[in-house]
Amino acid sequence: MYIIEYHPAVIFIDIPKLGQSEKIRIKKAIEQKLKFYPEKFGIFLRQNLVGYLKLRVGNYRIIFRIVNSKKIVKVFLIEHRSVVYKLVSKRIDKFFIYERSSNRKIN
Repeated sequence: MYIIEYHPAVIFIDIPKLGQSEKIRIKKAIEQKLKFYPEKFGIFLRQNLVGYLKLRVGNYRIIFRIVNSKKIVKVFLIEHRSVVYKLVSKRIDKFFIYERSSNRKIN
């Protein structure tokens, strides 16, 4: 079983703006798919997002990364498919700047 970690913006921005039915579907997908078999259900991304995966839940996409050594799934973005790829690079870049400035190990 994997531990699910969320980027702060997922908690404070992405999830609150979802409708109730989308929240339920996304929560169910995370708990049933990402928590147990993220590599089976996730689809690897390419180009500047190598190392990241996506999970499709209706018209929404969950962008995440697997840290196998610690059995952690890090969720970076939950957004509608029409804008998810425009936003994900910015969020990942900001996250890594934060990680580097706090002297944490980057996985």
